[in-house]
Amino acid sequence: MQETRMLKDLTHGWDDNPARSLSLHKNAYIDPAWLAVDKREIFHKSWQFLCHEEKLAKAGSFATANIQGQSIVAIRGNDGDLRAFYNVCKHRGHELLQGEGTTRRVICPYHAWSYDLDGSFLEARQSRFIENFNNEDFWLDQVRIETFCHFVFVNLDPDAAPLAEQSGDLAKEIMSYAPDIDKLTFAHRLTYNIKANWKSVVDNFLECYHCPVAHRDFCTLVEMDTYKVTTHGIYSSHMAKAGREANKAYGTDGATVTDHAVWFLWPNTTLMRYPGRGNFMVWRFYPVGPEETYEEFDFFFETAEVNDAEKDAIAFIDDVLQPEDIGLVESVQRGMQTPAYTQGRYMIDPEGSGLSEHAVHHFHSLVLDAYRRGAAS
Repeated sequence: MQETRMLKDLTHGWDDNPARSLSLHKNAYIDPAWLAVDKREIFHKSWQFLCHEEKLAKAGSFATANIQGQSIVAIRGNDGDLRAFYNVCKHRGHELLQGEGTTRRVICPYHAWSYDLDGSFLEARQSRFIENFNNEDFWLDQVRIETFCHFVFVNLDPDAAPLAEQSGDLAKEIMSYAPDIDKLTFAHRLTYNIKANWKSVVDNFLECYHCPVAHRDFCTLVEMDTYKVTTHGIYSSHMAKAGREANKAYGTDGATVTDHAVWFLWPNTTLMRYPGRGNFMVWRFYPVGPEETYEEFDFFFETAEVNDAEKDAIAFIDDVLQPEDIGLVESVQRGMQTPAYTQGRYMIDPEGSGLSEHAVHHFHSLVLDAYRRGAAS
């Protein structure tokens, strides 16, 4: 009942037509109660990025993740199958593996209970003295896992539809723009701690209405008159052609990639291909608190060694573009703490240009759908 009342306040003025709608109420960005709902109804029920499939190519290779308090490990079995489990020993709950690497079997560092790569229980010291001790009772609990466009995703919801099914034509779009993803390799990671709600960070990413004002160098990297934003199901695509003239962002001489192709995948993942050498970027936004977000930004290039042009591109993102965006969203978060702001409006371009905020409205509709499902249950 409490969530139902909270939701009524949150959706005041909401309309399925963005041109008529008020935006999300600021409580969604500042109230700790909504962060708890975000974790339970959104992050624990959605597909979350783990890594490039290259990291889990060999038998025994593993990678761990923390999905809003839930420790997960993905492992390639000796049979070649990729599985994911709660990264928790069935004895006392100690975490089994840390980070990433390779192993022949999974051995708990607390009491040395051991498991095979398929999650089956192998042995526990002195278990022969325990009455009614059945190995089958101590298999690791599996988690949904899927390889999508050569990237690995996991989902804590056992009833979730496959990502390939949920996402419609997304895989087809990505592979048409980046057919070399399988040949790319991890090269670099940027991380940021931002004093803003994760939804504020996503909102900012989903529109370029602010770009001519706040990202003037970026606006020379792409041709803004070609910028097109389209929403579909659980994702949106953001497409533009590379600039026709020299830009102020980073050098693109001899570039083999001439499109700015970006996809937002619900709820917190962006998949990106920028002008330059063969590349792909995966950017994630993780809530740490009601007004704090942790970002990870992974770069995949043709080689693990970053060339000079790629160093310049990374530096542009790290030194120019990200500080600009972080300053914006942190200012928004501070503004939401005042009585002067409650809700705003979506600025809509019927042509769906990059200057339109219809993708923000689309994201908010997905947030509200998740909140409604939570309130109903």
